[in-house]
This record gives sequence, structure tokens and C-alpha cells, in this order.
Amino acid sequence: MSSQDTGFFGHPKGLSTLFFTEMWERMSYYGMRALLVLFMTASLQQEGLGFTVASAAAIYGLYTGAVYFLGLPGGWVADRLLGGQKTVWYGGIIIMCGHIILAIPSEHSFFIGLIFVALGTGLLKPNISAMVGQLYDSEDERRDSGYAIYYMGINIGSVIGYYVCGYFMENAGWHYAFGAAAVGMAVGLIQYRKTIGNIEGVGNAPTNPFAPEQAKKVWMGIALLLLGVAAITALTYAGVIVINPVILAQYVAVAFTVIFFAYYALIYFKGNLSEDEKKKMWALFFVCVASACFWSGFEQAGSSLNLFARDYTDRMVGSFSIPTAWFQSANAIFIIILSPFFAALWINLAKRMITPSYNLKCAIGLVIMASGFLVMFMASQYAAQGLKVAPYWLITTYFLHTVGELCLSPVALSAVSRLSPQRFAGQMMGVFVLTYSIGNIISGLLAGNFDPNKVEEMPNLYLQISLFSIGVGIIIALLSLKSKSWEHEQQPSQS
Repeated sequence: MSSQDTGFFGHPKGLSTLFFTEMWERMSYYGMRALLVLFMTASLQQEGLGFTVASAAAIYGLYTGAVYFLGLPGGWVADRLLGGQKTVWYGGIIIMCGHIILAIPSEHSFFIGLIFVALGTGLLKPNISAMVGQLYDSEDERRDSGYAIYYMGINIGSVIGYYVCGYFMENAGWHYAFGAAAVGMAVGLIQYRKTIGNIEGVGNAPTNPFAPEQAKKVWMGIALLLLGVAAITALTYAGVIVINPVILAQYVAVAFTVIFFAYYALIYFKGNLSEDEKKKMWALFFVCVASACFWSGFEQAGSSLNLFARDYTDRMVGSFSIPTAWFQSANAIFIIILSPFFAALWINLAKRMITPSYNLKCAIGLVIMASGFLVMFMASQYAAQGLKVAPYWLITTYFLHTVGELCLSPVALSAVSRLSPQRFAGQMMGVFVLTYSIGNIISGLLAGNFDPNKVEEMPNLYLQISLFSIGVGIIIALLSLKSKSWEHEQQPSQS
């Protein structure tokens, strides 16, 4: 794209197309995600599914973990088969169809809807993010601020989703709320199609396409894979296959972890890396460990903290009852408020010659997130006595989680781009995304331990999450004393 294009707040006009498409997609995704555990654990009389907390939390973890994992084949489809533009378009359509299926008041359609949303998000999410970068020339200094604007769109979309879907859930019913998510995705698709001329030349074609004959075979393979998924789903509904979501989540968590270690080891031992690059890979490994531990705690937002908001929080303000899902919007609101502060913080520290290592920043983020669970430990002690607690306990927890996220998440992404061997940069980003999947599934398994019939165990469970995360944070902080030299050692090899 031309560096002269300044049609959207000084940025290329294409950014507006991607900004609003992503905003509406995130509105639909987060709005629907906020409902999932609440819908699954609601009784049949409340028109929910009546699942146990353990099953609902495991399904939630599997779903969110799958969304991140499917971003890997989603990126591959764009690179080899369709190009970014078409992949985003088809992904959005599949997401919208998934929300429409979820809006059908039938328990039999629920898992089919989830599969559609997960598949569509896997196609859309990684490619729309990549296309933002492709709007800028390699030397264009607006790239970082372009991503900051784009990230703002994500958070605005999630706030809209929480408020709109949360309101419909409380006042109209579950399926109207799922329907609202479908409408949000439809608005995003219409906007994308209407303004697609703004991104002419970006993601028009695959960057590394298959030959036509190869492409046919690959499409047949994808079709067979999807037929297999459909067959397993049908057999499950027919009762031929019985799936225990908790056991499945445990196996998937192990499988993702094994894939992560195997791929990491393959690049480390078989990638013909220099000694400097190997030291860099060790520094990056600790960042990955911090990331997986962080998301396993942070993602309690949609599961155990969501249930805490519903069952143990006094949500009445005068005669108005705060919809349960609205509490999750605190994270997005705090990000919008605090992001400029954190962007300035690292720059000002660097000016004072204070440059914490990637590992130390991630460790600080992990410990701050864990301190949020110390707040929940205290709040849940009141809940265990049969009392409903004030909303500020949850808001304080979300504030600490957001501060932790801003310390860790952007820093970890930067570490992957800077510490990965350059010839494996794309693959290493894919390996890193696995830490999100692992964290999300472990989060679901942890949340499954919150038994509503054993409220007295809740404080101890929150304390365990907190102490484990703080322990890992301290270990990584101590290791950062050594890993900082590894990070700096290889600077010359970057040039």
C-alpha cells in the first residue's frame, strides 16, 4: 500500500475496513462467549442445558482452546489456497451461520453452532490481523500505531458484545442474545463487502499457492476432514459415541502440550541454529511457559468468575439488576483506558536506561494477574458464608488481570518476533499461539473444580491458582537474571 494513503486518521483507508470488520466480529465472539458457561449451567426450567459446572467449564475450555488452535490451519488456508481477503469473508459467513444455529431454541443444535463459530474464527482471526500489517510498507513507521488503533477496535467490539448480548440474555432470553451476536457479525460482513475496495491489493491472492492439481487434492482432503467432524458429531448425537468433556479436555490439553514441545524441540535441534539462536530460543521458552500459565488463570473470566458474578455477587443497583455478562466488559474498558499509559511506560523506562528483559516483564504480568485471585480468595470467603459480595471485588480482580495482561501479552508477542530465528518466525508464532490453546483448556479444567454444592472449597481453589501462578512468576523472574544476557547476546545476529 502507498505510504501516501492517510484516509483513516492518518492511516491507510484499508485500516477502517479491517477495524470495523474486526470490531463487529469481536462483538459477536465475546458477546456469545460471555453467555456460554451461563447457558450450559442454567437449569432446564431456565431454558438452559442443565450441565454440571465441570462439564460446562471443560466444554468452554475446549471451545476457546480450539478457536486459537484453528488459527494455525486458518493462516495456512489463506497462504496456500484462498488469500487473506476471501478467507476472512468465508470465515465471517461461517461465524454468522454458527450464531444463527445457536439462536435456534434446540439443545441439539448447540454444539453444531459452536463448531461453526470455532471454524469460522480460525479462518478470520489470524488473517485479518496479518492484513493490517500488509497495509504498510516495510519501512512505514505508522505500523505500530496502526496495530494500536486496530487493537482498540477489538476492545470496543468486545464491550458492545458484552453489553448487548448480556442485556438480551437477562431481558429477552438466551436465543435472542445468540441472535444478537449473529446480527453483529452480519453488520461486520456487510461493512467488509461495501468497503473492500479500500484493501485492494492486500490479501487478494495466496502468497504461496499450490499448483491447481495439488489444490484439488488438498480441497478433497479438507472436505473429507469436515465430513469426519460431521460424522463424529452425528454419532455423538445418536448416542453411538459417548464423549466425556472433562476427560476429552484432559487428553486435548496433553496433546497440545506434546505438539508444543515436539515442534519446539524440532526447531531447536534440527533447525541448524547457531549458539546465539539457541540461547534466544531458551529465553523465548520461558516466555511461552509464562504465557500458558497466565491464560490458564486469566481465562477464568468466562467460566468461574462469570459464575461467581451470577451466583455470589450482589448485582442490584437500586431497582436495576446488572446483567451478569456486563462484568466481563471491565477488562476491555480497562484496556482502552490503560493501554496508552503502558505504551508510554516502557518508552520512558528505556529513556532512563531501564529495560527489563522479556522474561521479567512476563513474570511481573503473571504475578499481578495472580494477585487478582488473592482478591477472589477473600471475596469467596464471604460467599462461602452464604453472603452475596459487592461488585467491586470482581471489578478489582478484572483490573489486576488487565494490568497483568498489558504487562505480558504485547511483550510476549514482541518477544516471539524478536527472539525467534528469522527463518522460522512464522512457525514460531504458530507454536506460540499453542500456549493460548493450552492455557484456555487448562483454565476450563480448573474452573470445573468450582462445585456450587461445595462453596466452602472455593476460597482454597482460588488460593491454589494464585500461589501456583505467583510461584511460576518468581521462578521466571529469577531465570530472567540469566536470560536477559541471552536476549542481548544475539542482537548482532539480527542485523
